[in-house]
Amino acid sequence: MGMDRYELREEVKANIDFENLWRAHPYDDVESLLELVVDVLGSTAPTLRIAGESLPADTVKQRFRKLNSTHIEYTIEAMSQTTTKINNIRAYLLTALYNAPVTMGPYYSAAVRHDFG
Repeated sequence: MGMDRYELREEVKANIDFENLWRAHPYDDVESLLELVVDVLGSTAPTLRIAGESLPADTVKQRFRKLNSTHIEYTIEAMSQTTTKINNIRAYLLTALYNAPVTMGPYYSAAVRHDFG
């Protein structure tokens, strides 16, 4: 795609509605996740490691391009509820972001069933 890091960053900021997320979350969470997404999209490696597996970079980038503000909110919320010690936070967050588009719906459905079931 030939985008430099600044252009990638601006594209991701628009996709995730960065300004609103940043106002809603007072810590560095949104900024940190933004930089991780930019790292993935800017990677020139042929494969990227997600959940302990080497996946084709194009597959991972495709999923990361789908991320929006609700996926970022979901990831931040899930992280806030994690009590387990995380040894490799970068790997953990990359996996969480990669999985967010496919796990967010079932997560909230289960939460609703728990609260109202």
